[in-house]
Amino acid sequence: MKRRTFDILMAAAGLFLAVTLIFAGVMALWASNFIGNEVHTQLAAQQIYFPAANSKAVAAPEFAAMRQYGGQQLTTGAQAEVYADHFIANHLKAIGGGKTYSQLSAEAIAQPKNAVLAGEVATVFKGETLRGLLLNAYAFGTMGTIAGIAAIGAFIAAAVMLVLSGLGLLHARRVSPEAEVLSGHPAHTPAPGPSPVHANGQQPSDTGLAAAAGTRPA
Repeated sequence: MKRRTFDILMAAAGLFLAVTLIFAGVMALWASNFIGNEVHTQLAAQQIYFPAANSKAVAAPEFAAMRQYGGQQLTTGAQAEVYADHFIANHLKAIGGGKTYSQLSAEAIAQPKNAVLAGEVATVFKGETLRGLLLNAYAFGTMGTIAGIAAIGAFIAAAVMLVLSGLGLLHARRVSPEAEVLSGHPAHTPAPGPSPVHANGQQPSDTGLAAAAGTRPA
C-alpha cells in the first residue's frame, strides 16, 4: 500500500474517532449537569440544614463528620451521604438499640399492646425511609460526578486524535507519491547502462557471466 494512502486512511479514522469522542463527551457532560441540577433541586426543596458545628446535637464523636457542614443547607449528594450515615443512622441506633426496622416490626407484631415499641417502629420506619432517599441522592450525585470526569476524558482524547489526524494529513502531503508503507521509499529497478567490465577494460565472456551467476554455460 502506498504510504500516502495509508496516512490518509489513518487520519480519516482518527477524525471519525475524534468526532465520536466529542459526541460522547457532550452527552456525558449533559448527563452530569442534568443529574447535578436534579439532585440539587430535590434536596434543596426538603429544607434540611446541618446543625451548627458547635451544637450539642453533633458534639458526640460519632457525629464528627457532620461538623464540616455545620449550619449549611443540604443540597449535594456528598452532604446527603454524611447526613444519612453520620446523623440519621446514629440516631436510629440509639432509638432501636441497634435493631433494624424489620427486627423491631417483628417484635411489635409479637407484642401488639406494647405502645412504646410501636412508637419506636414508626420512628425507625420514618428514619430509614429518609435515610434511603438521601443515599439515593448520594448515589445519583456520584454518578453525575463520574459522568463529568468521563466528559473531560473524552474531550481530551478527542483533542489528541485531532492533533494526530492533522499530523497524519500533513505527513501525507509531504511523503513521496511512490513511497510504500513498509519500505518507506519507492521500489525501483536498476537503471539501464553498459555491462560491467573487468579491470583490463574487456567485456566479460559468457563463461565468466555464468560463473558469476553460479551456473554453468550451456
